[in-house]
Amino acid sequence: MTDGRVTVDYSEYEDMSYGTSSQMRSAVTVSQLNDYLKNVLDSTPGLDRITVRGEISNFKNHIASGHYYFKLKDEKSQLKAVMFRSSNMRLRFMPEDGMKVLASGKVSVYTATGEYQLYCESMEPDGIGALYQAYEQLKRKLAAEGLFDEGKKKPLPEFPRCIGIITSDTGAAVRDMIDVATRRFPAAKLLLFPSLVQGQGAAENLREGIRYFNGTSSCDVIIIGRGGGSIEDLWAFNDERLAREIYASKIPVISAVGHETDFTICDFVADVRAPTPSAAAELAVPDADAVRGWLMNTVLTERRLLLSRISSLRGDVDRMAKSKVLSDPVSGIADRRMLADRMADRLLAAGQAGFAGKRSELAVMAGKLGALDPMAVMARGYSAVYRQDGKLVKSITDVMPGDRVSFTTGDGSVGCTVDDIIPKADINR
Repeated sequence: MTDGRVTVDYSEYEDMSYGTSSQMRSAVTVSQLNDYLKNVLDSTPGLDRITVRGEISNFKNHIASGHYYFKLKDEKSQLKAVMFRSSNMRLRFMPEDGMKVLASGKVSVYTATGEYQLYCESMEPDGIGALYQAYEQLKRKLAAEGLFDEGKKKPLPEFPRCIGIITSDTGAAVRDMIDVATRRFPAAKLLLFPSLVQGQGAAENLREGIRYFNGTSSCDVIIIGRGGGSIEDLWAFNDERLAREIYASKIPVISAVGHETDFTICDFVADVRAPTPSAAAELAVPDADAVRGWLMNTVLTERRLLLSRISSLRGDVDRMAKSKVLSDPVSGIADRRMLADRMADRLLAAGQAGFAGKRSELAVMAGKLGALDPMAVMARGYSAVYRQDGKLVKSITDVMPGDRVSFTTGDGSVGCTVDDIIPKADINR
């Protein structure tokens, strides 16, 4: 490629030349032509390593092979591209439709279809770093799954007995955390899980720390972090599996990565985000001096309240001691005895009046019952007729001729036999 123009030596393809007449001197197959074009492109300087700027469209992740197929386009044209699995495994972000990228590789012909395309070997977002692109993608993904929800974050213990720290054992961050924690709250125990904080294996070390403290239940709160650095230095804290390990932790986790302006995925998924490692230590433990002051104020307040209560009770005792009940108890008993006598007299009088009234009511009711007593009626000359079964004869229909009946009078009974039954109408005649 010279001055933007591609120069090709066709001498080796003289056998594929064409005549100037309407009839071709020789014919080639489709495969020969495609092979020829492939050789031309493969041997053209500059096309074996070229970077193309364009927007991704028609992106397809071939699940079976793991290869990426897509097109690069601009305002006027489009170019087919493929990125094999061996190359895309090194990408730190996932290509998407509409993403503007810088794709590097070689241009060649896919002879099976006769199409030329870019065989992409590496790719970078155009205008934004690959790491930042991967960071934003993972952030959106985990946020959509609810890993950043405030309602799911665990509260920090008010007075932790032990604090687990996951960081490098040689950096300034661990010294800062130890200094702050021991100065503020010496009663808390500190456990350090030494870990790589950048480079290969760092993310796995950090995950092991989370699993260790949760598996042993040896601490009340976990601090995970490191000092500041570039996005590459902090990249281990953007690991998706580490984020899920923190989210699943039963122990509250404080993320303390970098400086105040640095944000990682750990910061969003942790229960509390601290701007610096030192600030994380401050959040993890209370200030012993402040706690001591609070306890003193509480003791003094409770003492004042207790003294006030004692004084009030002492006044109550003094008033009771001067009362007549305690100063002259016999007098009080005599008064109560006379009151009891008066109440007894009232009860007796009320009872007698009640009995008299009930006795009068009983006499009236007895008189009424006596007037209704059938024996009293019979004493005045009347009789009652009963059948042998003891039922009272109230009508001539209750007996028949030949039945045995008895007449009961005021002084006895008379047995007899029914000879005849005469209706009332016949008697009147």
